[in-house]
Amino acid sequence: MGKKKAEKMTYDKVEVVDNGDDVWWWLICRSIGASFLCISVFALLVRVAVSLHPYSGAGNPPKFGDYEAQRHWMEITLNLPAKEWYRNSTINDLSYWGLDYPPLTAYQSYVHGLFLRSFDPDSVSLFTSRGHETYLGKLLMRWTVLSSDALVFFPAVFGFVSVYHTSRTSSRKADIVWHIAMLLLSPCLILIDHGHFQYNCISLGLTVGAVAAILSQKELVASVLFTLALNHKQMSAYFAPAFLCHLLGKCLRRKNPLLEVSKLGLVVIGTFAVIWWPYLHSTDAIFGCLVQVLSRLAPFERGIYEDYVANFWCTTSILIKWKQLFTTQTLKIISLTATVLSCLPSMVQQLLAPSSKGFLYGLLNSSLSFYLFSFQVHEKSILLPLLPATLLALEEPHPFKWLTHLALFSMFPLLCRDKLVLPYVALYALFTLLYHAPGRCSGRSKTSKTDYSSVASIMIGLLYVCSFILHIVYLTMRPPEKLPFLFEAVIMLLCFSQFMLFACYTNAKQWWLSKRLTTDKEKKHI
Repeated sequence: MGKKKAEKMTYDKVEVVDNGDDVWWWLICRSIGASFLCISVFALLVRVAVSLHPYSGAGNPPKFGDYEAQRHWMEITLNLPAKEWYRNSTINDLSYWGLDYPPLTAYQSYVHGLFLRSFDPDSVSLFTSRGHETYLGKLLMRWTVLSSDALVFFPAVFGFVSVYHTSRTSSRKADIVWHIAMLLLSPCLILIDHGHFQYNCISLGLTVGAVAAILSQKELVASVLFTLALNHKQMSAYFAPAFLCHLLGKCLRRKNPLLEVSKLGLVVIGTFAVIWWPYLHSTDAIFGCLVQVLSRLAPFERGIYEDYVANFWCTTSILIKWKQLFTTQTLKIISLTATVLSCLPSMVQQLLAPSSKGFLYGLLNSSLSFYLFSFQVHEKSILLPLLPATLLALEEPHPFKWLTHLALFSMFPLLCRDKLVLPYVALYALFTLLYHAPGRCSGRSKTSKTDYSSVASIMIGLLYVCSFILHIVYLTMRPPEKLPFLFEAVIMLLCFSQFMLFACYTNAKQWWLSKRLTTDKEKKHI
């Protein structure tokens, strides 16, 4: 095994001279498998602890919240044929948590429904189970999220870390373990999935798997995995421009670009066809069921924004009453144009100079553009930009820390409504301790010095103080009667301003990376 690879051992450091593709050698050499297992067990215990707290809509009739929505979808998919899942009827009242995610979420709900029916049939009984909140039912529902996390997100993280750090010229074991902890113990994802109650771990896990496949030059596998992510939650489209432009940019640089693009297209179409087959088997289905499903996935009637989300439309609505000035149709066009224009620089960069690191920055910039400018964004959507920021945590440690803080802060009002303040504080403290763990990432001091001046550090310190004060104010004071959402608006304004600055920084960083790669190539030729 040793001829293809050579080791240079220093204090707790392994430098790989010839990376090759033997991931198992890499795992054994660094004992990363054992470290990953230990962190995974701890991460699962943290998730269990958070799941002991309330969830969205707990004991709040008549519609309850996201917990009830997920349970109701299990009830519907279990008791009705697939063609009725998205159709409004006396049996399936779409005004009561109708399915509004793609078919893969429906299939997941069906499988979880089978699990619930095996142990607690009353929890998924049609008509009689609305608002079902027995102890056993809640235990089973929490278990479905925990098992989804363990079966999809955790293996995807393991695959990404294996590929990402194998491709690096040198990686300290402490850095690798720290990176794993940042991914598996992301406070925002844990609070939303295991507190608020959702299954983002599945779509995000599939996306991480697709990223790992891209980094290991397995574009067809990546296409399948990302298509699955897109068919689990349509918000995965936040990453679509980065995947599209990176893969297209690579195909255009090969001997037969048309053939390469055709292969990717056939794989994507084939995956879509398999998932959507119940709605494609006849002409009537295509023009009937398919249209109904698509209309459920894009609920434009809700308006361009709902709650106090820290994106452009909601923030600027304080001055510009978008819903009053423009029709929904016009707002769709405006938001689409703004979204495309904002992510265009990142897309162009990957078309012109596709690279693995540039692809990760592209994922971050594309998802930020969608979060800031697309139609009907939710607070929870910040999980999507946060994912590539976490993948890039070793490259951008300080921006990653700041974005995590902002993501948590932007969701604070939502988590307060769910009575999740205690796990919010506990997970934030845990994240801070892990981020500043002794002995990690010492090799990044140069980046820290160049990227963060003393003035920037002071400004960020002041913003931390402001956010801390706002936390206290939100928990202890009541807003004026004439301005009932004053505190939410202030939090939104602070977070939005920082998200915009972050987007400018990461876009500039992606283009600077492209310039640096060009300079390196020129030096090699010289």
